[in-house]
Amino acid sequence: MAGHSKWSTIKRKKGEKDGARAKVFTKISREVLVCIRETGSADPANNSRLKDLIAKAKANNIPNENIERLLKKAQGGDEKNDYENCLYEGYGIGGVAVMVSCLTDNRNRTAGEIRHYFDKYGGNLGTAGCVAFMFSEKGIVIIEKNEKTTSETNTLEDDIIESGAVDFTEFDDYVEIETEPNDLRQVSEYMQERNYKILSAEIEMIPSTYTTLTDEEQVKKMTILLEMLEDNDDVQNVWNNWE
Repeated sequence: MAGHSKWSTIKRKKGEKDGARAKVFTKISREVLVCIRETGSADPANNSRLKDLIAKAKANNIPNENIERLLKKAQGGDEKNDYENCLYEGYGIGGVAVMVSCLTDNRNRTAGEIRHYFDKYGGNLGTAGCVAFMFSEKGIVIIEKNEKTTSETNTLEDDIIESGAVDFTEFDDYVEIETEPNDLRQVSEYMQERNYKILSAEIEMIPSTYTTLTDEEQVKKMTILLEMLEDNDDVQNVWNNWE
């Protein structure tokens, strides 16, 4: 699996200036609003997806009062924007496959901005399905490393196996657990019940093959393209197969 979740991006943005963290909150806020609209429930006790999003917000150091205001806003129907999901696919420089998931209230604006980024940094936006075949859906649960995960590795392994997960990878301060898409909630709840702190639990697109860039200029352009995409308020997730 090798750590292809969005947690590396989340960790980076946690340590950036307030403006960057505000952008992360904007993205999570949209997810929360859409989640509540689609499920009809603003109660995390009865809405597992909402519960995961609140955990994600807290992992990004978003204050509890901000989260509570957002929930009240969504529950009260004060949000006037009607966000919709859209997915863009294309190739970055050097043939790197890129998928961009968005929540937008203006599809034309978003499409224009995404196309601009691809064109400016040596890539090209493609049609639906042009790179999707290179990716497969996987559930990714991120748990915080603690005394239990570092001093009792066998216990961690046993818990992950018993949860129904497929695989896991340990990093310096977190553990990334891979699940089948339909098992994401089950694994997340199982680990939480055993006192592991859930930092993130999401469906992600994992590439089956990878592309390597060796040219310094290509590496620079690809890096900027991904940063521009991730920085856009409408963009929720960016997946790619850059090695």
